[in-house]
Amino acid sequence: MNLLALNPALLMKALPGNIAQGMIWGIMAIGVYMTFRLLHFSDLTVDGSFATGGAVAVMLIVNDVPAPAALLAAFGAGLLAGLVTGLLHTAFGIPDILAGILTQIALYSVNLRIMFGKANQAVSVDKYSLLVSLRNIPMSLGVGGLFAIAVIALLYWFFGTEKGSAIRATGCNPAMSMAQGININSTKVLTLALSNGLVALAGGLLAQYQGFSDVNMGRGAIVIGLAAVIIGEVIGEALCGKHLNFLGRLLFVVLGGIIYYIVVGLVLWMKMPSNDLKLFTAIIVAIFLAVPYLRAKSQNSYAKAAKKGAK
Repeated sequence: MNLLALNPALLMKALPGNIAQGMIWGIMAIGVYMTFRLLHFSDLTVDGSFATGGAVAVMLIVNDVPAPAALLAAFGAGLLAGLVTGLLHTAFGIPDILAGILTQIALYSVNLRIMFGKANQAVSVDKYSLLVSLRNIPMSLGVGGLFAIAVIALLYWFFGTEKGSAIRATGCNPAMSMAQGININSTKVLTLALSNGLVALAGGLLAQYQGFSDVNMGRGAIVIGLAAVIIGEVIGEALCGKHLNFLGRLLFVVLGGIIYYIVVGLVLWMKMPSNDLKLFTAIIVAIFLAVPYLRAKSQNSYAKAAKKGAK
């Protein structure tokens, strides 16, 4: 690879688009954060519900439903998908990973039916009033930022309520939560529904942004969501340390999505093979997952050495 042949102006030109796309994926990552961190639930439904949100939004928009109402319907479809996963897990005792996989597989057929048997459906910004579009980056940045701020504000308020606190308690210690009279099955179902609702909302935004919905647009979404969560947490803890509160974590999750897509843009700008993007994503997630462990291990080794020196 000849670095001298690369044009920095092209990288800067693509940067706003990367940020706009990163915001959308950051909203999706907040949904992943709710199950992965707050509930400690490995939910693989998101690969299906993300595509469901895109399919519902696009099909409604092309049938002359306003984009905001289409996004609300996409959110509702995601709620139903999460509800199914939650009931499979709580009512039928299916393990969390398997419950998510079952719903994800079922959603593939559901998404095809939503798009009338077609693998993809286009929606043009020239014919419809879209909220975000690849062809209007300033608008996408503004709308994406507003959505991210609104989602973070609503979740910060909700998780400060009694129900939100019950969800956080369930994730921290299910046995103690049950002892305190919390119905942990209902909190799990509620969290899974809200999580997939946000994922589907992000899918609806992304479908508008790229101009089409695709039955496979959610493939690998869980990895990207985890990448955003882990990147955001590592950076947030490095900058804020013990002062990183819940609001800060939500903000850094969105920032993690933005950073991830900036890095992806950098990889593409460096003309690395696009076929290796999934491999690159897996490597990024592995690195950021290992950072907290390695840092804690090094701190422990320093502490042990200090104790030995004191003796």
